[in-house]
Parts: sequence; C-alpha cells; structure tokens
Amino acid sequence: MQVVKLGGSLLRDPLLPAWLDRIAATGRIAVVPGGGAFADAARAAQAHWRVDDLAAHNMAVLGMAQCAHLLHGLEPRLALADSVASLQAHLAAGRAAIWLPLDLQRDTADALTSWDVTSDSLAAWLALRLGADELVLVKSCTVPADATPAELAAAGIVDRAFPAYAEQCAQAGIACRVLDRAALDNALA
Repeated sequence: MQVVKLGGSLLRDPLLPAWLDRIAATGRIAVVPGGGAFADAARAAQAHWRVDDLAAHNMAVLGMAQCAHLLHGLEPRLALADSVASLQAHLAAGRAAIWLPLDLQRDTADALTSWDVTSDSLAAWLALRLGADELVLVKSCTVPADATPAELAAAGIVDRAFPAYAEQCAQAGIACRVLDRAALDNALA
C-alpha cells in the first residue's frame, strides 16, 4: 500500500488528471492533497492578521480539504475519506482514496501546528499511521536524483520537518521517494 502526496502546485498541471486516473486504476493508494493556493491564502491571512500558528494550521488543513474535494471532482472513482479509520477501510477493500485531513485540526498547539510541517510531513505522518509500504511525494519542480531528505529540505523542495519524518518512515520500513511530476510511469506500485 502506498501513500501518494500530490503537491498543491500540481493543481493547474496538465498531468494531474493522468496521475489521478493511474491512482484510481491501481487501487490501495491513500492520496494526500497538498494545500496549494488554499494554504497560501492561510499564510497570507496569518501574515496580515498576525494570528498564531494554531489558527494558521487549521486554515491550512481546511485548504488541504478543499484540494481533496477538487481532486475528487476531477476523479470521482477516488473515494473521499475523512479520517484515518475511513482511509483504512477503503484501502482494506482494495480502493484508492483521498484523505480529507479534517482529523488534523487542533484545539491546542502541538508538533504539527507549525509551518515547518506542511502536507509533505503530514503525508509521512499518515504513512506511519497506516503502516504503508511506501510514501511518494510528487512535486512540480525538478527533484535532484539521489538527494537526501535533508538536502531536499535545504533546497526548499520539502518542508523542514520532513527529514525527521522520513527517518521515522525508514525505521518503520516505509520506503520514501520524492519524484518529479513527470515520473508517473514508475511511481505507482
């Protein structure tokens, strides 16, 4: 079973429908949507109004949920799952599903309520909870071959918390790959 994070920057990419079609046809894939422009709006609102990271985190999670609905609108064969338990049920039935990460909204700040943690790290967090075989992050930018998670974070390709989550995934036996959006042919199990 794979967890595949589709970056929010892919929302206007002509390859996005092909990714969604392949995921739906493959099955047993949990899709984590990026936040895209919706998360960018949360960042802008936080900068303007100076609200804390907890409020911004909750707004960004809602942005991810908006992206999930967009992905579902583009590929209705993908189920929407509003919790980890719902995702597990779809995956156990052999279906692919898009995670509506509403269960990540928080009442109090914790390790996830920081801009160091974006949908990249949340995808790894989910892979750990699901006991995935593999985590795949799909990016719209060029991804240097053989770059480490730390090098990818330093280059701004993944978030700052991702290297620690990637290490946890490695310790749990979950393979992690960060791919360019054009790598569709060899991305899915």
